[in-house]
Amino acid sequence: MPGWISPWEIALVLLAALLLFGGKRLPEMGKQLGTGMREFKNSITGKDDEPTVQPPGELPAPPAQDPTVAPLPREHDTV
Repeated sequence: MPGWISPWEIALVLLAALLLFGGKRLPEMGKQLGTGMREFKNSITGKDDEPTVQPPGELPAPPAQDPTVAPLPREHDTV
């Protein structure tokens, strides 16, 4: 069948990659490739990283305020 990749061709490509990069580097390259593909897919679909799940009953921590910025006046302070 034209257009199909035979098992021999796949084995030849894998053998060439093993000879070029070595056995220790191939798993690292595969992990980096998978991470890059996942980040690309998430950026295209608009998904964020894993959502943070808070245990029930706990309130989220308030955001930290910059000490160099003065707080905004409240309504009863300006009247």
